[in-house]
Amino acid sequence: MIALIPPPLHPLLQFLLIVLVLSAAVFDFRSRRIPNWLCVAGLLAGVAANAALGGWAGLKGSLAGFAVGFGLYFVLYMLHAMGAGDVKLMGAVGAVAGLWTWAAIFAATSIFGMIAAIGLALVRGRLGRTLWNVAYLARELASFRAPWMRHGNLDVKNPDTLRLPHGVSIAAGTAAILALAWWRAAALAK
Repeated sequence: MIALIPPPLHPLLQFLLIVLVLSAAVFDFRSRRIPNWLCVAGLLAGVAANAALGGWAGLKGSLAGFAVGFGLYFVLYMLHAMGAGDVKLMGAVGAVAGLWTWAAIFAATSIFGMIAAIGLALVRGRLGRTLWNVAYLARELASFRAPWMRHGNLDVKNPDTLRLPHGVSIAAGTAAILALAWWRAAALAK
């Protein structure tokens, strides 16, 4: 279990990551938008800090985190399951956190996002419909068909779709992984 938790990041990287995701969460919660300037600043700060702290290896780790974070979320964007701001934010998170920590943040973000989505569906009285949509989505994607073409409510851009500010889930996932990394370091120090 402990081996699955990444080691703590350098304090500078932790600070950059916290500022990035908390700012994005506030913007996303208030306006359902994550500003480009924030994502670009996070990307540049992450690449620069990792290169300064880790040299060539730090730069490669930062770029790998960016590429995987942006790439995976870009696929979700192309499937109409994610907004463009979320794509850019997860790329910037990857640039700051590096690949291994980004993967842990992605897993935690997925869990928080799923819990929030189920909660929202329950509150809105749409749990059955949401579960049907998930099953339909999986079936259509497995058949290499675009599910949003026949059912517009499966497109994240549709105003009738239940939508969450995913930046909040990313911030929660990031906070959980940073806390677990601190716990891991304390547990291994004993």
